[in-house]
Amino acid sequence: MSTPLMQQYQKIKQRYPDTILLFRMGDFFETFNDDATITSKVLGITLTRRGDGAARDIPLAGFPHHALDTYLPRLLRAGYRVAICEQLEDPKFAAGIVKRDVIEVVTPGVAFSDKVLDQKMNNYLAALHFPSPLPIEDGTVGFAFVDVSTGEFTVSEFSIKQLGEQISNVRPSEILIEKRNFEGLQEFLKDRYDGIYTKLEDWIFNYDYAYELLINHFKTQSLKGFGVEELEMGIVAAGAVMNYLQETQKGNLPHIRKIVPDDVSAYMVLPSSTLRNLEIISSLGEGAKQGTLLSILDRTRTPMGGRLLKKWLTRPLKILNPILERQEMLSQFVADHDMRGKVSEELTGIGDLERLIGKISTGRATPREVVWLRAILQKVPRIKGLLPRALCALTEGLQPLADVVQLIDRSIVDDPPTNLADGGIIRKGYSSELDELREVAHSGKSWIANLQAKERERTGIPSLKVGFNNVFGYYIEVTHTHRDKVPSDYDRRQTLTSAERYVTPELKQYEEKVLGAEEKILALETELFNKVRETIAQSTGLIQANANVLATLDCYTNLADVAVEYEFTRPEISESARIEIEAGRHPVIERLLPPGERYIPNDTVLDDEENQIIILTGPNMSGKSSYLRQVGLIVVLAQMGSYVPAKRARIGIVDKMYTRVGAMDSIATGESTFLVEMNEAANIVNTSTRRSLILLDEVGRGTSTFDGISIAWALTEYLHERVGARTLFATHYHELNELSEIYSRIKNYKVDVREYGDKVIFLHKVTPGFADHSYGIQVAQMAGLPDEVTERAKQILRNLESSDLTFHDDETTDEKSKTKGQKSRRRRIRGDVQLTLFEMRDDKLREEIKALNLEKMTPLDALQKLAELKKQVEKP
Repeated sequence: MSTPLMQQYQKIKQRYPDTILLFRMGDFFETFNDDATITSKVLGITLTRRGDGAARDIPLAGFPHHALDTYLPRLLRAGYRVAICEQLEDPKFAAGIVKRDVIEVVTPGVAFSDKVLDQKMNNYLAALHFPSPLPIEDGTVGFAFVDVSTGEFTVSEFSIKQLGEQISNVRPSEILIEKRNFEGLQEFLKDRYDGIYTKLEDWIFNYDYAYELLINHFKTQSLKGFGVEELEMGIVAAGAVMNYLQETQKGNLPHIRKIVPDDVSAYMVLPSSTLRNLEIISSLGEGAKQGTLLSILDRTRTPMGGRLLKKWLTRPLKILNPILERQEMLSQFVADHDMRGKVSEELTGIGDLERLIGKISTGRATPREVVWLRAILQKVPRIKGLLPRALCALTEGLQPLADVVQLIDRSIVDDPPTNLADGGIIRKGYSSELDELREVAHSGKSWIANLQAKERERTGIPSLKVGFNNVFGYYIEVTHTHRDKVPSDYDRRQTLTSAERYVTPELKQYEEKVLGAEEKILALETELFNKVRETIAQSTGLIQANANVLATLDCYTNLADVAVEYEFTRPEISESARIEIEAGRHPVIERLLPPGERYIPNDTVLDDEENQIIILTGPNMSGKSSYLRQVGLIVVLAQMGSYVPAKRARIGIVDKMYTRVGAMDSIATGESTFLVEMNEAANIVNTSTRRSLILLDEVGRGTSTFDGISIAWALTEYLHERVGARTLFATHYHELNELSEIYSRIKNYKVDVREYGDKVIFLHKVTPGFADHSYGIQVAQMAGLPDEVTERAKQILRNLESSDLTFHDDETTDEKSKTKGQKSRRRRIRGDVQLTLFEMRDDKLREEIKALNLEKMTPLDALQKLAELKKQVEKP
């Protein structure tokens, strides 16, 4: 039979079966069984064994309780949920087994620790609710997500087809899902989400239960005031989130003050492939921040400003008025350099007000963090005074909260210790009771000195001294030399080698008074500090509003600094379909060029009347991909409300932006490079609209040449005739240039190069026309391919270019040509003329024949040579 301690452990563990249980035992957190095996491996600590009272030992692994902040983040980063089981009573006063229970469950999606959280990234917990069990192809999905560290709580509904896009934008650390849909969702999001899933019982995803849970938390009669009353699927998802938070945080969620509806139709759709290919927040190479659009934009002074900037960047607006409002705000900061500099200076060092008030509200903030709140709030009036009347929308949201500042100033010392248990937190004069206790405790030294002098005089023992230790408390020590002078009222307590230790009734009485005072001081300071935190928490909503305004100011001053330094301009935004960029630049590449090099700007015109599709040809390394990406990034910047890297820009609002770039297979799903390419192409043509922007960097390169050309040709026709989306198509298939002769809204552009002998110089300038060479061999030479290989490649290329490829002429007529009574002619490549390298094996034979000098050969020599050549031809 197990010991009582292990029985207690097992009873608690049964409530948290899929969680690592950290079980407090004295000064250590211990784990047992499978938890111990996992903990030992993840943390690199020793795995031992412990007897449980039965005939076997069980695995055991633990660490000191004060090292929790060090080890907990490592368990979370490894993807585990952790239940923290604390001792609920002092072991010294426990009758039997110490009472224990779980005080908090920490998961990858529910964390407060600064060592777990990225300062400039939100940490979202999300929940999904579907109308019926997966898989289903269509319908509405309920989606809710919360950042428990900031109190942000959002709910939305959208088509299941948009789920992948929304997951990519929110990037939750953890997703809550009904058990019935667990496997289906994993399959649906297999290549779009790499976080953890948490299965919840199906009954939790019930509308009535969710609604009741939410109104009880917010203490309202309905959800109408939040604007989410009609989002039934979303409410179910939000209820699952609230259920999970209450279970893990034991209802300690006072900082979650509201739930906000999220209208996904207000934002441009940026699929995960677009975010990746444009390198907006992470690079293609290692997924790092360096080399991304975010890396050259982010100069935010506060963590909350950094998080907001990332939201703006990954969720560009697609409704005109909000874009124009952001532009107008930003223009104020661009124009007023002095005001911008002063606001930026005040923002520097403010810290993370959003997460700070979250800690204070949930009782996690240290005394030092409360004092930091005072320093932040003291800056609010100064910042408010710097803003002009034109920014009244921002200034009205700033609340100085002088009462909170005064409370902290009166109650907490200026430089408190981090740990509340260290004492010395509460300022003198705040509590008369505390001051009296401190006087008793702090007068101890003088009382002891007086007692020691008095007893020396009374006993005539000059070496007598009064001391203290943790075992015996206060004592009077007398050496054996003066033992015969000890008064009768001395009570002997300890014998040492050279002395005896005694106590007196007076000394014991004082000891009880002093030691009791120290315990009372700590208890009273803790009580007072908690009351201060609770009082501050009553202003959580106003402090969160301040945090939001400060984050917004941080974004505007940041974007204004970038616009001025990088020479960005304010774009014109309209509802039209026209995108016109004059002297546009790639915002990242131009910052990464070596000193002295200048990025070559280029123009772009796209619309739905004459320039719907641009076929862009040119050699490798000439800048085709950079050109496509710069157009995409300029549109993203414009629609997030920023200035853009161009001399002038007019942007017709884009509803969705798609990219098809590069070659990449998916080993995990068994998809080849070509299948991945075709999946992306299919998604583009099936979901894009006339207001979309499509950036294609090669299509059809993963299969045979003629298959690839055929697919690229047909895809371009479909985009022109059926979809109507504005499209930039960079390709090495020069045959596609023929499409401009057939379709009215297709134009050819090329990237200019200059040839000097056997070498090419890339000019990186995009001009009308088309390229007839890809210069692949020259690029191969630049890469260091052996001369033997490149020379042979040139021979094969000459052979291919001289081969007689047969073309058929088909008369085709598009709608626009019909109206003009004009016909255009299309060249169609016959599918049976594809050459192979095996047909090139006569090159040496040709060279040998060319070298023959027939005038000097006799008939017999000629006959012998002919026989020799015949043998060469007959060789297999």
